[in-house]
Amino acid sequence: MAGSWSMEHFERYGYPALALLVLLEGVGIPTPAVSVVVAASALAAHGKLWLPAVVAITFLAAVAGDNLGYLLGRRAGRPVILRYGRRVGLTEPRLARAERFVATRGINIIVVARFIDGLRQTNGLIAGATALPWLRYAIRDGIGAVLWTALWVTVGAVAGNHLDVLRRFRIPAAGAVAAIALFFLIRYLLRRRARKS
Repeated sequence: MAGSWSMEHFERYGYPALALLVLLEGVGIPTPAVSVVVAASALAAHGKLWLPAVVAITFLAAVAGDNLGYLLGRRAGRPVILRYGRRVGLTEPRLARAERFVATRGINIIVVARFIDGLRQTNGLIAGATALPWLRYAIRDGIGAVLWTALWVTVGAVAGNHLDVLRRFRIPAAGAVAAIALFFLIRYLLRRRARKS
């Protein structure tokens, strides 16, 4: 649904919508940022947007949003984040899970935080609230933003150039994805059962 929304509205709102939705995600507000980047890149592949601009805006908005989240976390602190975060779905259990994840995986998890739903929206807030030195955060966040931008812009551009192929194979592809997901779910449940026994 997020993807169709972005496809329908991008021709009207274009670059500002891309910048705003990617930026807002960095401060903890759930947005369809991945779908938006893919949609913008697909439109760029059809000549309706300029691909270098999509790349630049995606990267800059991602970094700006994360650093704004860092500043917010540093200035406001955890209690204020929790007080107002509930309005955008940032509950205490969700924040606590993200904090535990960062604490157990170490500071370098920031590099891949953009690829983990939940952490993508909160990593800046957590880094700021825990007083992680800004430069150590910013370097890792910048690397992560480069990788994240490269991945989803490439996916969107390739998809935009092969829409007919994607339409033809979408049902078999969906079946394959479902089968793979089911396999991993069953394997997880069996391992969990074995550990309990």
